[in-house]
Amino acid sequence: VFYKELEYGKRIKAFAQKVNVQFVEEMWPGFQEFKSVEAVYSRFAGLRDQMNGRSRIVNIFWFIVPLYEIKSVYFVFEFLIYALLEFSFRLFHAVAVFTGTFIMFVVLISRLLFAYPARWLVSLFDLGYNWVEKSYPKMLTKSLEKKYTVLGAVLIVFLVTLFGVGPRLGSELIPEVHQGEFYVNLTMPVGTPVERTDKRVLPIQQKITALPEVAKVASVCGTDKNATTDSEQGEHTAKLTVTLKPASNVERMEERVIAKIRNILKEYSGMVANISRPALFSFKTPVEVHLKGYNLRELQRLSHELEDRMSEIDGLVDVKSNIQRGNPEVQIYYDRQLISRYGLNILNVASIVRNKVRGDVATEFKEQDRRIDILVRLRDQDKESIDALKRIIINPQASIPIPLQSVAEIRVHEGPSEIRRVDQQRTAVITGNLLPGANLNEVNQAVFEEIQKLDLPDGFGYELAGQNKEMETSLNSLMMALALAIFLVYIVMASQFESLIHPFIIIFTIPLAMIGVIIFLYLLNIPLSIVVFLGMIMLAGIVVNNAIVLVDYINHLRRQGMEITEAIVQAGKVRLRPILMTTSTTVLGLLPMAIGLGDGAEIRTPMAITVIVGLLSSTILTLVVIPTIYYIVSQKNLPLEQTAAAGGEDK
Repeated sequence: VFYKELEYGKRIKAFAQKVNVQFVEEMWPGFQEFKSVEAVYSRFAGLRDQMNGRSRIVNIFWFIVPLYEIKSVYFVFEFLIYALLEFSFRLFHAVAVFTGTFIMFVVLISRLLFAYPARWLVSLFDLGYNWVEKSYPKMLTKSLEKKYTVLGAVLIVFLVTLFGVGPRLGSELIPEVHQGEFYVNLTMPVGTPVERTDKRVLPIQQKITALPEVAKVASVCGTDKNATTDSEQGEHTAKLTVTLKPASNVERMEERVIAKIRNILKEYSGMVANISRPALFSFKTPVEVHLKGYNLRELQRLSHELEDRMSEIDGLVDVKSNIQRGNPEVQIYYDRQLISRYGLNILNVASIVRNKVRGDVATEFKEQDRRIDILVRLRDQDKESIDALKRIIINPQASIPIPLQSVAEIRVHEGPSEIRRVDQQRTAVITGNLLPGANLNEVNQAVFEEIQKLDLPDGFGYELAGQNKEMETSLNSLMMALALAIFLVYIVMASQFESLIHPFIIIFTIPLAMIGVIIFLYLLNIPLSIVVFLGMIMLAGIVVNNAIVLVDYINHLRRQGMEITEAIVQAGKVRLRPILMTTSTTVLGLLPMAIGLGDGAEIRTPMAITVIVGLLSSTILTLVVIPTIYYIVSQKNLPLEQTAAAGGEDK
């Protein structure tokens, strides 16, 4: 046979000879027997023997009274039930046996295929660990000999990481979640009828629908007057909801489709576009500037100028001011002297004009239990133009009619779109979104520089709000939480060690973890956000475990009278495997979360990566730096019991 000539074939044969599959052979003979046939045969045989033992007269009587037939039918029915149950059991048993055999076959094949690769992998791991186990005591001894050099190098790396790499990290309030759906908000000139808005939106919707990545597009033009909507919405606004097809990388597809949509919108002038995503939480826009001042005209001019300046900042898109062109309105300016000369009252004149244009409920029409208001007003053709309004009679009961144009001037102007107040001050709000990869801090710094170039007049001020302000508030709270977490960890360790020095040594693992976190966040281009900070708070309670195990065993050896250097090296050798095991289990447990599989991975991944890299860096540095700090802090190289006897017990 071919496999006999191969070494691996010999191993397969030896492996196959060890497998015990005799349980099938032992079970099969009993499995082939059907006892229902034997049972019915014995029934009829007993009935036959019973008839042979009786006389002829009795047998004739049995045929007259159909007891024999009844018993025969009963035996047949009993056989059918018995056979059906037996067949069902055999079928179920056969399925179970074949399933078990297949599972056993899969297990055996898996053992055959993976036994040797797993053994090679374990051997390789043991080889690497044995090298680390032999090298670590030598490295630890050298670090104790050059303790100040080691601490100086670590301190330099920490300062460079904190003040050199840290400020270069991007920042965001919370990672943006990509759900395969986003909104395209379109704003036409104020006063555009909803029919015209729908007509202009239709070709844009068709072009977006034609994109190969888009599954469907839904559009809404105008707003419901009875609904609670934004003051900037109206008949001149439209909202497109774009849903994408399923993809392996939703984020990349979204950004690609949004870029295509922006190119489509460039072909249509006279409208303002804004693209947004469904928000999991209610947050403000990334960039938001509040210009404050009382003069509405000057406030509108400054807001539009700042809007143009912000639109030129790299990384900032969809810049929009809340102060837009107001709705066109007809304004009536009355000449009070002429009204008084004609013997009229301006209040009565204004009421007559209002009632004729808007209407006035003169009475009610009663029909059974219903009451219907009767509204009296001018016909539409009598008020559909300014010339028609000028001909409105303001003294209907007088003998000489006086038209409205005789006592008033009618002008067409734009009213303010809205008057927004923040902290009881008139405010213009300029908002903007960030492009993917843009740094919130850098964009806000650029916005601040543009505001300084405006040269705001007296009585005007500004405030940088939006997610930048919310992030500052959140980070202040999280900094307090981190400080409280470190304090609580220190208090617990101080109560357990019954010392203030050893917990202080262990706390040094937290800055060591920050070195790896900051460096890897910069290399992986992950901005600093709330979820990253939550990962740092988690690290404050996780990374100290390895140092606790190490320092506790050093103290244990010193209590037994061992010299401090020997105790540190011996504790490092003994505790190396537990430290690496606990770190590996935590890292492997967080690895699926760090890979970023499934919906909402943008929220989970930064936290998992923060914990993983912080734990790895702290573990590597803890094995060298913490023993070195312990050696320096312990001023006298005496056993712990002798130090306590000298008057300074330190457990």
